[in-house]
Parts: sequence; C-alpha cells; structure tokens
Amino acid sequence: MSLFSFYRISRPSRVCVPEERVSEEYRRYRNRTFWGVTGAYALYYVCRMTMAVVKQPLIDGGVFSAQWLGVIGSTFYFAYAVGKFCNGFIADYCNIRRFMATGLILSTIINLLMGLSGLVSGFLGFSSSALFILFSVLWGINGYCQSMGAPPGVISLSRWFPLASRGTYYSIFSSTPYVGKALSLFFIGLVVGGLGWEYGFLFSAIAGVAGAFMILLLVSDTPQSKGLPSVQQFSGEPELKTDSLPVRELQKGVVRHPGIWIIALSSAFVYITQHAVSDWGILFLQKQKGFSLASATQIIAFAEVFGVAGTVLAGWLSDRLFRGNRFTPVLIAGLLCLVSFVCFLFLPGSYFLEILHVSVFSLSIGIVYCIVTGLMALDIVPRKACGAALGMVGLASYACAGIQNIVSGFMIGGFTVKDACGEVVYDFTPVSIFWTLSCILSFVIPLLSWRFLKPRGND
Repeated sequence: MSLFSFYRISRPSRVCVPEERVSEEYRRYRNRTFWGVTGAYALYYVCRMTMAVVKQPLIDGGVFSAQWLGVIGSTFYFAYAVGKFCNGFIADYCNIRRFMATGLILSTIINLLMGLSGLVSGFLGFSSSALFILFSVLWGINGYCQSMGAPPGVISLSRWFPLASRGTYYSIFSSTPYVGKALSLFFIGLVVGGLGWEYGFLFSAIAGVAGAFMILLLVSDTPQSKGLPSVQQFSGEPELKTDSLPVRELQKGVVRHPGIWIIALSSAFVYITQHAVSDWGILFLQKQKGFSLASATQIIAFAEVFGVAGTVLAGWLSDRLFRGNRFTPVLIAGLLCLVSFVCFLFLPGSYFLEILHVSVFSLSIGIVYCIVTGLMALDIVPRKACGAALGMVGLASYACAGIQNIVSGFMIGGFTVKDACGEVVYDFTPVSIFWTLSCILSFVIPLLSWRFLKPRGND
C-alpha cells in the first residue's frame, strides 16, 4: 500500500446500513467521532505546552536564557504556521482518522526525545549551546506534527454535522485547546515541580499515547465509509452547486477571497494575545508579581478553564442569542478582554484577584478566538474547502505567534537590571504595551471589515 492510498479519504462502504437503522447508527458514529477528535485534540495540546511550564526551571538552572527560550518557542510556531497551511489543504483530501493519529504519534516521539535528552545531557556533557540547537530542531519538528491536529478535527465537523448546528459543535471543539492547556498546567506543573523539567516532557509523551489510541478507537472518516448517507442527505440539506465542483477549484476560490485574508490578519493578533499569556504568563507572574511556580501555574490554569467556557459560549451566543450575527459578540467580548488584560498586566493583585483578571480575559478572548479564527472563516467558504481556509488563517496566526515569541523573549530579556543584591530584575512594561496593542487589533480589524465577512448564502 502506498503512502498516498493509506491517507486517501475513505471510499464508501459496499455494505449499506439498513434504512430503519440509519438514524441510530449515524448518530452513534457521529458522537464517537466528535468526542474522539475533541478529546484527542485536547491531548495534542498537552504535547505542545510543556515548554511554557519549564521556562522558569530552565532559566534558574542556567540551561537557557529568556532570549534563547523565545527562539526555541518561535521554531514551533513557524513550523506550525507552515504545517497548518500545507496540512489544511492536504487534509481536505485525506482520511482524517489516520492523518490526525499520525501527527499525535510523531509529536509523542518528539516529547519523549526531549525529555530523554534532558536526562542524559549531564552524563554526555552537552553544553547549553548544543542543547539549545537540539531543542530548537526538535521543538520545530513538533510544531509541524502538531499542525496535523486541527485541520482533520474541523473537517470531521463538516463531514458529520449539518450547517445549522456546525457553529455550536465547532465552539465545543474549539474549547479543546483550553482543556489541553489546563491539563498541562495543572499536571505538568506538579510533575516538573516534584521531579524536574525533563519529566514534564515524559509526562506529555504519555498523554500523546492516550490521545493516539483515542483517535484510532473512536474516529470514523466519513459517514459513507460506514455505509451511511452523506451529511447533506441525512440532514435534508438541498444540493448546492459547490457539491459537484472539485476540491481544487473550491480551494482556489478560498485563496482569492478577501475576507479570508482579513480574518487571517485579525487571527494573527488574536494568537499574539492568547499566546502571550500561555507562553509567558507563568514567567510574568513569577518575575513581575512575585508568585511561586506552583501559584503561577495555578493562576494560568484557571485562565484556561475559563477559556473553555468562552469558546463553548461563543457558538451559543452567535447561533442562538444573536441569530447568526458574529460581530456583536466579538465587540462585547473584545472590550471585556481588553479591560481585563490591562488589569492583569499593569495593576498589582493578590492570588485571587489575578485569577479573576485572567479568568475574565480568557473567557472573553475565547469568544473572540472561536468566532474570528473559526466561525467567520467557515461562514464564507464552501464546506469542501474549509481545510484550506483554516490553513490560510493558521499560517498567519502561528507565524505571528512565532514572531511574538521572539519579540517577547528579547523584550523581556533586554529590559533587565541588577538590584543591590545582584539579583536580576525584569521590566515587563515594554512587552506589556506590545501585548495590549495586539489585543486591541484582534477584535477591531474584523469589526471594521464587516462588509467582506458576510456569511455565504449557500455552501
């Protein structure tokens, strides 16, 4: 069997499900697939969040500086950006079950190698420079492997769910990054605090194995591969002219759509804002506000939990309360996000007050993230080319997330002084201004470009 045929979209089953059992079997396979990709994508995130947790131990241990950590983090995002673009287009043609499982298995291997290399580096006499090069390469490869998670997950929604309910289910799926981040911060934080930073990567590898098994056991490629009718036939959706067009032609239309480029630009600033907190929030709380590693990880973990609520709420708000209007919830959530983010960055606070700040921030940025980076893009492109749309948006998003990591690392490391005791004191004011401006642009750009983002009248 060739590699192409192994990943090719499944052919329709020769054995059709009896008509009286179609409804029951369809819902059974659809639920299994949905929860399979949702749970597995949360575990995808465990395999990418370790670096955010181990920053402080690596700096304190003299292994890497903040600047070096920024470069290592950027390799992930740049590789992810390229991978998200390529894999978004490729996944439209692929067996999503096999494609998604492959990415997580490879990511698991990378985390295992990084953990083991940290354990043996002392015995083999690795210098910090050698370990920096090794981690940059491995973490970059992990970025590409991670890009194989989101496209098949979103495509599964288009293959199994009708348009009328896609927004609600997409918002649930979009909450999985926050679930994965929360799991990472709670559990990896405990592992790293108790055993050392190397074991954080080993724990992530265990989570990756669990996610791969979840995909292989629960996920089905298409309804037709199980002898069931297509989602259009099952839900009674009318036949559309795009149904008969080849995927390549539809993807070309996506590339030419000005709305996709606007969403990509806005999404880039959403990701800068989100990842500023995910990647640097723990270090910020430790160095700027004096929290311990355990307290800092707990505060940021609470933020991720409320991010779940925000993304799930986004689908209900836009589909039900605002009847398909994506712009009003973006405006409301964007303003809440800005106020809470400024409070977090510039005001002093206790443990519980910081939890309040980051929780409101995460709830509101979760709404902006779900609607701007996902639902708006899906609204304006054909179902058969949604992978291409997400690939383009992902390219811009993660390229700018990578730039954010480099810029933030150098701004944090570059504005330091030594106090009278010789301790390094960090000044986060310049980088906080950078993060705040990104937050403003994340929701203002789509609001000013509403004419290009009207939902399609058809598929």
